[in-house]
Amino acid sequence: MNYNEAFKTAVARVRAEGRYRVFADLLRTRGSFPRARYRVSTGEMRDVTVWCSNDYLAMGQSPCVVGAMKQALDDVGAGAGGTRNISGTTHYHVELERSLAELHEKESALLFTSGYIANQATLATLGKILPGLIIYSDALNHASMIEGVRQANCEKHVWRHNDVEHLEELLKAAPLDAPKVIALESVYSMDGDIGPLREVCDLADKYNAMTYLDEVHAVGLYGLRGAGVAEREGLLDRFDIIEGTLGKAFGVMGGYIAADAVICDAIRSWAPGFIFTTSLAPAIAAGARASVEFLKSANHLREAHQERAAALKARLTAEGFPLIESVTHIVPIHVGDPVLCKRLTDALLDEHGIYVQPINYPTVPKGTERMRLTPTPLHTDEMFDELVSALKAVYAKHARIRVAG
Repeated sequence: MNYNEAFKTAVARVRAEGRYRVFADLLRTRGSFPRARYRVSTGEMRDVTVWCSNDYLAMGQSPCVVGAMKQALDDVGAGAGGTRNISGTTHYHVELERSLAELHEKESALLFTSGYIANQATLATLGKILPGLIIYSDALNHASMIEGVRQANCEKHVWRHNDVEHLEELLKAAPLDAPKVIALESVYSMDGDIGPLREVCDLADKYNAMTYLDEVHAVGLYGLRGAGVAEREGLLDRFDIIEGTLGKAFGVMGGYIAADAVICDAIRSWAPGFIFTTSLAPAIAAGARASVEFLKSANHLREAHQERAAALKARLTAEGFPLIESVTHIVPIHVGDPVLCKRLTDALLDEHGIYVQPINYPTVPKGTERMRLTPTPLHTDEMFDELVSALKAVYAKHARIRVAG
């Protein structure tokens, strides 16, 4: 077999479908975000404005976060030195887990190397611990949740996105005493809608099910202290397992779950994705904890973030751009074609210094390709003007679509 030819064919197929992804070689300058520098193929550096970062509150630039990481490096060095079980648990990890448990009003929390691993490892492990488990997963759940459900090797049902009537139909069909887990997200990050959290909790009570909530795109951003949509809705106590990330609003990296102590203890004892993975670097844990603690009392940042998102949506709607309706901080512009989506975003970057990553399959279904904008509290009205002007120009040149103004 010609192995290299097989790999070339696989890449060529992605290219032919118009969804080949190119990394943008970026350098952020601390204190200047969302301004950054972009290295083009010739090696030249160009100034750009980043419009698609998941560092939603720019906490990756925060002096308290950077300072905590520097101090940890000076105090203990770089890596953790092993897995959590073998020399890789430092006091930084212990303190961060305590902070996360307190944030979500749970007994315990458990760190993972990413939000993806937190979802995949936890959901897969539930299938090992609960014999006869049935998992009910929302149709638009993240790939990490889908993979975790698949690896659970148990009975599973996919309910139509946010359709609680369909969910109840599926729950009714199972024995009342069968172990069940209902898994959903709070903020769905590609469309910007919110899951039916209260209704799902009511169904879980009615049908004797556990609840699993992915708050990855909500932690730090919603609720009085940033614990997510469940906090905002007064539902923290009704979700058995809450999963979150440290790599988005908290501005660092890593993932976690928060739950009863016995649940976290069981997951850490059974999940290969936890047991056999080198621990997060102490500096990362220190920076993440500083961010979590700072945001617990920084509601002004959450308010500023929501204001910027609402202002951008209003501005783009007034200009006639085809926004996908969103009730959160996500601002998606529908394109509907992978080739055109990349053409538009390439032109924004190369011709106008506006960095927006095209969102294509498999991140979103084919035919729903989009540009996904994520304004931060640091995006100014002047930057809004620059964005709108650039969008008008690239639409006129590359899409032949006329927008208002």
